[in-house]
Amino acid sequence: MRFPSVRGFIACCFVSCTLMSLSLSGCSEPGPGSSGGTTKAADETVDLAFITNVVASFWEVAEKGATAAGKEFNADVQFFMPTDYAAGQKRIVEDLLIRGIDGIAITVIDQEGQLDMLNNAAEQTNLITNDSDAPKTNRLCYIGIDNYDAGLACGELVREAIPDGGEVMLFVGNLDQLNARQRRQGVIDAVLGREPDPTREDPAGQPVKNDKYTILDTRTDGADFAKAKADAADSIVKHPNLKCMVGLFAYNPPLCLQAVKEADKLDQIAVVGFDEEKGTLQGIVDGEIYGTVVQNPYMYGYESIRILSGLARGEELSKLMEQTEGVLVAEEDTILFPARVIKKEVDPENEREIQVEEFWSNLKELTE
Repeated sequence: MRFPSVRGFIACCFVSCTLMSLSLSGCSEPGPGSSGGTTKAADETVDLAFITNVVASFWEVAEKGATAAGKEFNADVQFFMPTDYAAGQKRIVEDLLIRGIDGIAITVIDQEGQLDMLNNAAEQTNLITNDSDAPKTNRLCYIGIDNYDAGLACGELVREAIPDGGEVMLFVGNLDQLNARQRRQGVIDAVLGREPDPTREDPAGQPVKNDKYTILDTRTDGADFAKAKADAADSIVKHPNLKCMVGLFAYNPPLCLQAVKEADKLDQIAVVGFDEEKGTLQGIVDGEIYGTVVQNPYMYGYESIRILSGLARGEELSKLMEQTEGVLVAEEDTILFPARVIKKEVDPENEREIQVEEFWSNLKELTE
């Protein structure tokens, strides 16, 4: 358990000695499982922030969930999508801490590179992570999916899309993010038919193959959409036998599809995606993208604000996490939402698969 700052402690003592008739709930010690800062009264509005890694439609869905939870739990929610990656996150976090934010939910870009920033934030407020975790930091909990397992599901889609084998190229924003590395490894292991091992990590920059499939490389774009499109187009030119392109961040699959169309290779190159960007879903509807693995960004937003609101009011983290609609992994302070597979035609015996139009209709009901 962490305690309030010395300044906050002295302030509380002063109020206690001079204004005994007033309620002291606003200066009480944080409850078990909470971080820095002071505890708000039950009827007091809490100030919370949700910080993404990039600008993407994926996060617009999370914002809907965060907004809904803010109304339900009396929280003023600020939602940030930085345009300059880790530097943007750092600037936003520092500003929020100066202003005395009651809690922050953040998608971690680089656990090692952001270690000091994250731990400093955790000393001053309640800090949780979502989508991409930082288990080596002092964050209180993680909300997301099992990214390695989701990568395995994505790799199985690749095997379905090109059952005769061939060359595969992966595309992602960066490989500093833990979720990106885990997804990538899951895809590789599934495509090559390996025994699953979430601790395995094939080095980037060189092919990985078996007698049927070859993972050529993983192209990173730094969340630069123009570069992501150029990487996809360049891969098509450099690898004339390319059979499948896999986009691991939400914006990658539609950009891969654009490059394939412009090269007039829809009949040769399959596209497999991750996340529920509109261009990806439309591509599946049109039969131009084979399928995608989706998360639950709405619940990332909702659960982040629900838990941060409770922590800001002194509630115990363990009890807040037990109330989740997701899967609680208590020993890792983690809430997981199962990855789902979206396809045009689904296997009715596979509970994980959802028909694209059904999924899209449900998504619109949540977000429009």
